[in-house]
Amino acid sequence: MAATEQQVFSHSVYFTLKENTAETRDRLIAACQHYLSGHPGTVHFSAGSRATNCDRPVNDQEFDVALVLVFACEADHEKYQVSDSHQQFLAELNDCWSQVRVFDALV
Repeated sequence: MAATEQQVFSHSVYFTLKENTAETRDRLIAACQHYLSGHPGTVHFSAGSRATNCDRPVNDQEFDVALVLVFACEADHEKYQVSDSHQQFLAELNDCWSQVRVFDALV
């Protein structure tokens, strides 16, 4: 990376659902879009289901819904973590997943 390029903060979250049904996936994806998109400093937002047709040996199959947020900087991510809408998302939806894995990176 050139000295003038600034790194962004990538926040990737992988949810394993208690009930992996289309209804539950759709509910979680809609909630991600409603509560977690549009935060200040967000440069990318996406939420969706695991691509089930990708079954190479290196593909992780242990999740049902993915959430990917990229923030302009780590400080924007920290503000997102404590935001009212993020806290409301956690309070309302934490009953639908059995596991959450988070991968944060400066890229």
